[in-house]
Amino acid sequence: MIFTILGWIVFGLIAGFIARAIVPGKDDIGILRTILLGIAGSVVGGLIFGLLTVGIRGFEPTGWIGSVIGAVIVLLAYNQITGRKRNRL
Repeated sequence: MIFTILGWIVFGLIAGFIARAIVPGKDDIGILRTILLGIAGSVVGGLIFGLLTVGIRGFEPTGWIGSVIGAVIVLLAYNQITGRKRNRL
């Protein structure tokens, strides 16, 4: 159980950091929000890819891609809702 939770945290952190690198501009969210962003993105991406393909799968390259795409979607929505996005100088 504890390894599952740690796996989600690490997976969320990686997906969140990749999403933050893809979306232009500076994100003033801390590491905890980055982890939550990645986890939420994994869920969103998993649901989207699950609807477009046969079903939900485990840790595969398509799962990573879907997680990052989902994290980008969640980050863009978060930035629109909160209005926190600032341009890089």
